[in-house]
Amino acid sequence: MTEPDALEQMLRAPLALAPLPDLTERAASAGLLDVAYATLDSPLGALLLASTPRGLVRIAYLDDAGGEAAVLEDLATKVSPRVLAGASRLDEPRHELDQYFAGRRRRFGLRLDWALARGFARRVLEATARIPYGSVSSYKAIAAAAGSPRGFRAAGNALGANPLPIVVPCHRVLHASGGLGGYTGGLERKRTLLAVERRPPEPSDGTP
Repeated sequence: MTEPDALEQMLRAPLALAPLPDLTERAASAGLLDVAYATLDSPLGALLLASTPRGLVRIAYLDDAGGEAAVLEDLATKVSPRVLAGASRLDEPRHELDQYFAGRRRRFGLRLDWALARGFARRVLEATARIPYGSVSSYKAIAAAAGSPRGFRAAGNALGANPLPIVVPCHRVLHASGGLGGYTGGLERKRTLLAVERRPPEPSDGTP
């Protein structure tokens, strides 16, 4: 075979494409990744999930938080500028949220990073995280559990700024009169989440 023939054969042969490198893992191993994020389509709309080595740090309703760019900018400012898309690092929280919405999970087993909540606000969220699935509490009770029985308005503000909705179930906090109160993602989402938890449980597959 002549050299031009060999060259023509090489050009006509299908290219063997090498798989793209996993930039997330390379960045992490090089110490260049502090926050990984991914999105999830849910019954409540598109969610952005972000995690750090300490755990899940953010869940955002994208249509309520100014869009993906705004959420990422906020993470870069308040947590770390080393933010990178990394779907594989959010596999566990995405899977658990899918199970929750399908009625197959009543308790999340995720590690949480409280970097976006401090002081009284963090105590409010930690008290909220202890409200059992299918139960509700009041702003006054949560304020008392956080150490300030008269701080129910401040508790409401902390819940309104909850960086981890759904997983830290601020939708389970109502007015003492039974009214819904507020919700960072809108009251329709709060109604939906409460309805999810009122449904009869799906057949157990060993999920908590």
